[in-house]
Formats: sequence, structure tokens, C-alpha cells
Amino acid sequence: MTIRSDFPILSRQIDEKPLVYLDNAATTQKPNFVLDAITDYYTQHNANVHRAAHKLAAEATQLLEEARQKTADFLGADDPREIIFTRGTTEAINLVANCLSTQLGDGDEILISQLEHHSNIVPWQMLAQRTGANLLAINVDASGDLDLTDFAAKLSPNTKVLAINHVSNALGTINPVESIVNDVRQLAQDIVVVIDGAQAALHETIDVRSLDCDFYAISGHKMYAPTGIGALYGKLSRLQQLPPWHGGGEMIEHVTLEHSTYQEPPYKFEAGTPNIAGAVGLGAAIEYLGRINRDDLIAAEDELVRTTISQLQQIPGITIVGTPNHRRAVVSFLMDGLHAHDAGTLLDHQGIAVRTGHHCTMPLMQAMGISGTIRASFSLYNNSDDVERLVAGVNKLSEFI
Repeated sequence: MTIRSDFPILSRQIDEKPLVYLDNAATTQKPNFVLDAITDYYTQHNANVHRAAHKLAAEATQLLEEARQKTADFLGADDPREIIFTRGTTEAINLVANCLSTQLGDGDEILISQLEHHSNIVPWQMLAQRTGANLLAINVDASGDLDLTDFAAKLSPNTKVLAINHVSNALGTINPVESIVNDVRQLAQDIVVVIDGAQAALHETIDVRSLDCDFYAISGHKMYAPTGIGALYGKLSRLQQLPPWHGGGEMIEHVTLEHSTYQEPPYKFEAGTPNIAGAVGLGAAIEYLGRINRDDLIAAEDELVRTTISQLQQIPGITIVGTPNHRRAVVSFLMDGLHAHDAGTLLDHQGIAVRTGHHCTMPLMQAMGISGTIRASFSLYNNSDDVERLVAGVNKLSEFI
């Protein structure tokens, strides 16, 4: 038995061909372990959390808080109170950006990079517009790595926020976040450091304490959990300083018609009924990852990526987009004479699922002088057969052209 047998969808056929799923940077498939946990919650424990006195509510609350503790452990947080459940990385970054509105003003600077997903660009643009702060972006070199000389030039005493991804969803670039955060801390301890960990959570070992970031955001659906659930790690001292974002039930301590007081973190940031089943699924995904030999699987995945690049480069008319020094799980490429979207459609007819387009990284594509790519993105359940099918499929398209 292999890890693939844990994922029922991988046995599907597309147009009478076995599914080759290489769109994992968009979302991963779900193992039976996670699906069973969600079903068990809805069939045995479904209730609202925290306030009711009955047994189902107590069980649901326990499951939710166990998921919070699992997430804290997974990220290396000191305290489960540092984990806020969100809909995903996008909402987590928006939460931070909105809560910082009162802390920035004219002349302050927010530093991001050209390598970011739109989710780590647009919220900061909106924050800059609200506050009068300036938004700066670290350049990306031709290989798809951050230009660290440009980073050093743009990091300044005016920098109030640094928001950067851990792993690029478009190119697979692994950013040197440890050294970047260290440079920031040497300049000023009070700069708010936000890490987009959506693509890193499945493929990297994360320790927010040693990283010394203020916030780290993840999406459950990129790591075998359901869609619509994610988490924001925040240093407890930071969370205690920030105002709430959403108002409503659950996040309050006391309400009158004239005034309200708020709960302590994390509940201050979790207004309304949470996605309890999603949190249960996230906790189950983290437990599942702890039960497999992730290091060996990541090493095997890295080898698949290297093999894919090597074999695609042997096909006439193929251009690999991005050659970063350190890459994880993603191969982006172009085909001469064939639009990326058309290539994706034709590969789909062969049962091969890839992603095409700008991958929500339009500034990166503009910097690289292209409109988009064909992206094959890998997960721990992919194998050499998937690579062979992809390469054969691309070869077939090349011969057709």
C-alpha cells in the first residue's frame, strides 16, 4: 500500500484515462482519514461551540480546540491562543492588514515582493490607500529568485510591514525567509513581519518561534484539509495589541447598546460560528501528515520535479519558466506555438490536470515578460508514472504542433 491509496479521487478516470493530478498548488486532494473525521463530526458531534451546556456542544468544542492545539504544534507556536481560524491564507492576510489600519500613516512603508500571490499584494495596497503609507516591492531576478540586493536597498527605517511568501505558488521558489527576517530584526524589532505560508505548509518544516515572524498564514486545502479553513499564527503580544476585525457573537465579552468589550485572543478575531467541521478536517490533515514519513516523501517529490524539468527540457520548443536556486513542488513552462490555456485543455483530454494562466501573480508575470505559464505542481502522492504521463502528453502536443 502507498500513500496514493489513501486518496480516493486518484483512482478516477478522465475521458477513460487514469487521472494524473498535477494541480496541487491550486488545491490538494483529500485522504480518507480527513474525510472520515469530517463525517464523524457531522454524524456524531455536530453542535455549536463554547456556550451551550449540553454534551454535543462540549464534544464539538473539544474537537475545535484540539484542532487549534494541533495547528499550534504543527507551526511551532508557543500557545494555542496564537492560532486564529480563518477561511484560509487570503482571509488571514486581510485580517492582519485591516487590523493594522490604525498603526500606519503618511510616509510609512509596506514592503512586499514581485513574487507574491495577489492575496499578499491587494490587502497591502488597500492598507496603503487607507493610511497614506507607501507600498514597495522587492524585485525578482531573471531566475525567479528575490533580488536580495534590492531588498537591502528598500528595507529602511520607514519600513513598518514586511509581507512575503515562504514558497512561490507560480515558480516554486523557496525564499530565504530566515535570513530575511533576521535582517529585518537587526534593523528594527517592531517591524511587523507577515509570512504567506500557503505553499510551504505541506512541503516545509515550519517553526514560527525560530523564524521570529509576527504572523504566519496557512490554507488547509493546500495540505489535504477541506477548503474554507485556514489559520493565522500571530505572536500573542501582537494579537493582544490589535483591535478586532469582525464584530458579532463569540468575539465579545460584554455588550450593551452603548459599548462592547472583547474577548482575549484568539476569540477576539473569530466572530460568529466558526467552521467547526473545517477545523476538525484541518486537525485531521495535520495528524495524517504526522503519521506518514513526510521527509522521505518530500525528497521523492523533489526528485520528481528534477526529473520533470530534465525531461521537458529535451522536448523541442519547451521553455522552463524560472530557475530559482531552491525550488519546491512546482514546474512552470511554456510551449512554442501553443497558448498555455490550449495546452492545458489538450492535456486534460489525456487525463492530465495542470493549471494555466497567471496563477494570481500578474505582477510577477509582467516582470518576467510573459502573460502566464503552464504549471505542473506536485504533492506527496505523485509518482514517476505521473511524470511519464505528463512528459508523454507534452511530447504529443509538441509533435502535433
